[in-house]
Formats: sequence, C-alpha cells, structure tokens
Amino acid sequence: MYPTVAEVLALPVLRQGRPHVVAGAAGLDAPVRWAHVAEVADIAPLLRGGELVLTTGVALPDDGAALARYVGDLAGIGVAGIVVELVRHWSEKLPPALVDAADRHGVPLITLSRETRFVSVTEAVNGLIVDAQVDELRAAERVHETFTALTIAGAEPGEILREVARLTEHPVVLETLSHEVLAYDTAGTDPGELLPGWPTRSRPVQVGERTGYHQGAGWLITVVGARGHDWGRLVVVCGDPPPHRHVVVAERAASALAVHRLVAKDTDSLERQAHRAILTELLANPVPPAELTARASALGVPLTGRLLVGVAVRPRITVTAKTAQSTPVLLRELAEATVLAARHAKVSALVASDDTQVRALIALSPEAGVDAVLRRLATDVHEARAGAPAVVAVGTTGSGPAEARRTLVEAAQVAAAALAENVERLVHRLDDVRLRGLLHLLAGDERITAFAARELGPLLSRDAAQGSRLVQALRHYCEHGGNKSAAAAAAHTSRTAYYQQLARIEQVLGVRLEDPESMLSLYVALLAHDIRKADDHTSG
Repeated sequence: MYPTVAEVLALPVLRQGRPHVVAGAAGLDAPVRWAHVAEVADIAPLLRGGELVLTTGVALPDDGAALARYVGDLAGIGVAGIVVELVRHWSEKLPPALVDAADRHGVPLITLSRETRFVSVTEAVNGLIVDAQVDELRAAERVHETFTALTIAGAEPGEILREVARLTEHPVVLETLSHEVLAYDTAGTDPGELLPGWPTRSRPVQVGERTGYHQGAGWLITVVGARGHDWGRLVVVCGDPPPHRHVVVAERAASALAVHRLVAKDTDSLERQAHRAILTELLANPVPPAELTARASALGVPLTGRLLVGVAVRPRITVTAKTAQSTPVLLRELAEATVLAARHAKVSALVASDDTQVRALIALSPEAGVDAVLRRLATDVHEARAGAPAVVAVGTTGSGPAEARRTLVEAAQVAAAALAENVERLVHRLDDVRLRGLLHLLAGDERITAFAARELGPLLSRDAAQGSRLVQALRHYCEHGGNKSAAAAAAHTSRTAYYQQLARIEQVLGVRLEDPESMLSLYVALLAHDIRKADDHTSG
C-alpha cells in the first residue's frame, strides 16, 4: 500500500532536485508512510515511524556527536529515510558524522543538489500514499463483495479457492488441523511442486495468531472455523510478505469456507469429498498420474511403496432400517464408522461413499500383517453398525498405485456378490463368492444376459402368464444339487406336488433336469438373472 523510498526518489518532483544516495542504500526498499518537513533537530519524539524526513539542515547542529544522536533518534522511531537539500546549510557535502551515523543505522540518507519546493514533494508523496490507500480500500470492498456473493450462492470450497488463487495469483491450500490437504488451487503452477510432502512441511509452520505470515515458509496462513470450533487452515503460498489486500482475501475466504461447512453440515465433509475425488480418479485411471498420488499423499495416504487393499462396505438394508433412515444417511454413518475403524487400526485410508456403498483404499506398510489389520477393521465396523448390519468385502492385496484400481473394483464386486449370497462373514473375499462372484464380474456383459434369457425365458413367461412358481421350484432344485426330497422340503411342498412342478419345468424348457450339464446351465442362468435383477433394483 505504501511506496518505497526508491519509488519516491523516482518521482519527477524529486528527480529535478538531483537526488543522490550517500548512505543507507540497503534501506531503499523501506515503505514510506508519510513525507514530513522537519527543520528542528529534536523532531523524533513527534514522529510515528515510516516518515520520509525532508530538511534543509538549517537548524541541524554541526557538532558530530549531536548529528550522530539526531540520526540515532530518527532510526529509533523507524523513519524511512532522510532527505537533505544542499543549498542553505551545507552546500557541497554532508558532514562525515551524519553520513557515518546513517550507514551505521541503515537509514537511507539522500542529498538534493538543487533547491526543491518541499511543499510540492509532500503533496506528491502524500497524494501517492492516499491514492494507494483509496485503491486498497476499493480492492478490499471488491473482495468483500466477491466472497459475500460466493457465500450466498453456496459456493463449494473448490470455487472459493479458485477465487483466492485468481485474486492473489498465488497457490492456495485448504488443510485440516492435522495438515491433510482437503482442497487446493495451484494458480497455474505444477501440483507436483506444491503437494509432495505437504503434511511434513506444514506441521512446523505456526504463526501464533489467527492470521499471519511465516517468513521462513513463505506462507500466509489463516485459521478456518466458526462458533469457537476451528477445523482447518487456509494457506496462501507466497514468497514475499503479502500486501494487505491479500490478507483480506485470505480472511474473507476462510469465512466463506466456515459458513459453507455450517450450511452443508448434513452432507459429506470436505475430507470425504476430497477422498471421493481421488478414489473416483483412481478407478478411472488404470495408471494413476503422479499428481494423483501426490494428492493422496497430501491427504495423509501415501500410495507409493505401500500395500494397497480395496475395501467395500455395503449396508444390509432391511425394512426396519429403511423406515428409520434413508440410504444416504446410512452410507454417511457407515463411512464415518469405516474412518474410525481405520484410525483405530492405525492405518491410513481413503474413505468415501457413493450411491450404494462405502469405498476405502487401505495403504499399509510392506511389513504390516494384512489379514490382522482387515480383521480388526471389519470387527470395528460391525460393532459400530450392530443396529444396521453391513457387508465388509476386500479385494486382493496390490503393491503401488498401479494396482489400486484392480483391488477397488474387486472389493466392490465381492460386496455385491456377498450381499446377494446373504451369508454372514466377518470379511468377504474373492475366494468366498466363487461362481456368484464371477457372475458379478460379468454382470454388465450382454452375452451373460442373453444366455440367462435363453435358458430361463420360457419359464419366466409361464410364471408371468399363469402365476405359477416354476422358477422358484427350479431354484430349490439347483441349490440342493438335484436332491428332489431336500428341494421339496425347502420349498415347503409335498413331494408329489413338487415332482409335478419339475416335470412341468422339463416340459416347458425341453431339457432333462437330471442331466448334470442342464442343471449347471440353469443354475448359472438363475444366478445371472438374480444378479441382474438386484443391479436393476439398486440403480432404480
């Protein structure tokens, strides 16, 4: 907001006086808060600091000690510089004692070899300062209007950070108080330079106040929170001390973020949103880009050099559960239970929910006991959700980011198969779901759908037209391995009536059920049909 001494010396009104810096050149970057004409030697007590003192020297002493004391007093209150006109008192050069004292204290000392109208200098300098202050106020007002509009519009954190980066032209990061990156905007710079090692770099950087600049790190930091509950920090990465307007931008952005969290308290947290974004991109990219792994690491979940296990948690939604809570609420609570379970197991994990399930990617050290960790995590999830049972499924263990997608996909497919199988296990794995798991893997394949339609089509049409239950009778037969007596008992039907149903099935389909290949084909078709129906019900 204030011009420097060097900028003031470049003004035409001073340039015509032929300014010459004779001492304290290192202080030419000091800001000038005001230009003040002072001819008396004891002016220091009347100043506040930051002034550019203008004098002809007529009232200054010639005694070396007194001149040194004059400069020392001015340096003590923090003047920006001293300008002496070499016309009335000293015509050739300044006394050595004056020059030496200015050099010793680092105060810029400037001579003017031509007579200069000091009133014109003060008008020009102070006018420049006032104009800058007005511009700063106008900029602050525009910042206020911008973030008020964003707040009213319910802008997401990404939009707010994008505006911070635009206004400051610096990268900005929103982190938790545990220094995990929730969102960021690089302002056009390389994310690979901004994010790597973020938690480690951020922990030691403290400013001791709600908003402050850390010179060593080159960070402008402001705390984010409301109603006495602080939950994050907004960091503007800037190498030099920021102007006041950037401080205003950071504080107004922090307020907008705090309001967003209060308004959006019934939706997923910023942390869950950040995790979901990374999981979604991992699923979409068989070979994750370096920027994606850097983002995960900045969230406290390093993927490189780790064992990765995909986890899918799906609620077993009963009629009672549906009346008590909606599926989105159940999934949010299940996600939080999974997060707490991961923390209790002391493992890092990306956790987020989608429309049907909670996805998690567990990152373990190579020395970790994977099975023990998964058992502990699953136990905690089941205990936390005892009132709303859930299926916990895992994919096979992978090593490194390139295998993240595979283990996540496997976990989701195992969970879907296990949910349909309706068998209680602590943890469901690929080995547990067997044929049903394979069919879940191929559920989207039109050839499987066509196969099921060919095998079961006539029977489904007969049941629909006549209200019979031949498909259910066939299911009991297949599930009991062709044992007619056991199948009849499971169907709660007399053997005679059940055998008649089997005869009608053979007649409608034109097959012999006792033929092993026929029974196998029909059982596979039934499983594929059931999986397709379950998927259609879920998507609907």
